[in-house]
Formats: sequence, C-alpha cells, structure tokens
Amino acid sequence: MFDLLSPNPPGWGGNLLRGLANSLQIAVGAFGMGLLIGTVGAYGKLYGGPLVRDIAAIYTTIVRAVPELVLILLLYYAGTDMINRMLEGLGYQRVDISGLVAGIVVLGFVQGAYATEVLRGAIKSIPQGEIEAARAYGMPPALMMRRITLPAMLPHALPGLANLWLISTKDTALLAVVGFSELTLVTRQAAGTTKAYFLFFIAAGILYLAITLFSNLILGKVEQWARRGMPSVKEAR
Repeated sequence: MFDLLSPNPPGWGGNLLRGLANSLQIAVGAFGMGLLIGTVGAYGKLYGGPLVRDIAAIYTTIVRAVPELVLILLLYYAGTDMINRMLEGLGYQRVDISGLVAGIVVLGFVQGAYATEVLRGAIKSIPQGEIEAARAYGMPPALMMRRITLPAMLPHALPGLANLWLISTKDTALLAVVGFSELTLVTRQAAGTTKAYFLFFIAAGILYLAITLFSNLILGKVEQWARRGMPSVKEAR
C-alpha cells in the first residue's frame, strides 16, 4: 500500500499522504481564519456598539445552531454561486474557486463562531483591575490589547483553542461530501477500488490519531509556556 519509492507507485500510500497534506492545509488555514474572526467577534461582543453586538450575536447563534455539514453544503455551493452571480452582475466572467480556498473559507467561517465565544470568555476572565489600571495610565486600546489583554487571556483561552484546532483537523473530513480530495475522500476511493475497507479506514484512523497526538504534545508545550509563573492546574486544585 505504501510503495512510495517508485515514481509511479502502484499502491495508494502516496495518495493517502497527499490527502493528509490537503487536510492539514485546510485545518491550518481554517483555524487561522477562525482565530481572526473570533478575535474581532469577541471584541465586538464585549466592546462594540449595539449594532455590532447584535450582528456578532446573530452570527454565533446561527452558526452554532445549524449542523456543520449543512453549513458546509450551504456555504460551499450557495456561496460560490452567489460570488459568481455578483461577478456577472458587475460585468465580469465567472470564476472557478479553488477547492482548497473554498474549504478554508467555509470551515474558517464555522470555526470563527466558536472561537468568538472561547476568546470572549477568556477576555472576561481577566481581572478587571488590570484593564482599569491600563486605562488609568492612558494606554491606547491597541497597546492595551498587546500588553495586557492578550498575555492575560492566553492561559484561559488555550484549552478551548486547542479543542477547536483538533475539531478543525477532523472537520476537514466533512469536505468529502463536496468532492474535495482530502484524506477521508481519498481513503474512500482507495477502499472502494481495492475493496480493502478495513485496511484503508484503519490507516486513515491512524493518521488522524497521529495528528492528534502530535498536536497534543505541541499544545501542551505552548500551554506550559503561557502559564509560566502561574500555579499549575494540579496546584490550583
């Protein structure tokens, strides 16, 4: 299965690894986009005006209420069709949107709603005395966010963000329904061609497990760095 030494390997190992690479690209892009949306959304819900808070609340409520598969189908097909209709209305030709870009945008939009709530909760966990002291010193909002808010909220946000990253890696499998060549779709194609369903889906499960274990190792190191100088979770108990 994993005969990768030949330039044209007869097995499906190379295809599975390429599918894994595609899944990781989408996961990284979607997580980054979701983090950006979540940061804006969290600040909007906490410090924005009434209209901004209402828009952010509607966004997070709808996205978290509708099943992710339905959102993916809606955004992938309806979203790309809407973009092309707008281009045609402006006198431009229709464009073929890359499956990679579409997958990142769709999952990033979904991730953003959950990241908004994770970051909002982390910001609210910061002792208000620190924020008030920064304001009393006349610290500008951007500087206060860089020096006070982000360092103080990071230890509280990391567990939730770590969970969102692991969800992002697994949610890439949902893109198989729209025909994007990620790990799950490639696995299904390989199993359907060879009829070795057990072998290929076990291989895919092992690859997903390897991503999770490696991610947990890295995230544990990051959390340890973010909590430096703070009591450990065991000590806090």
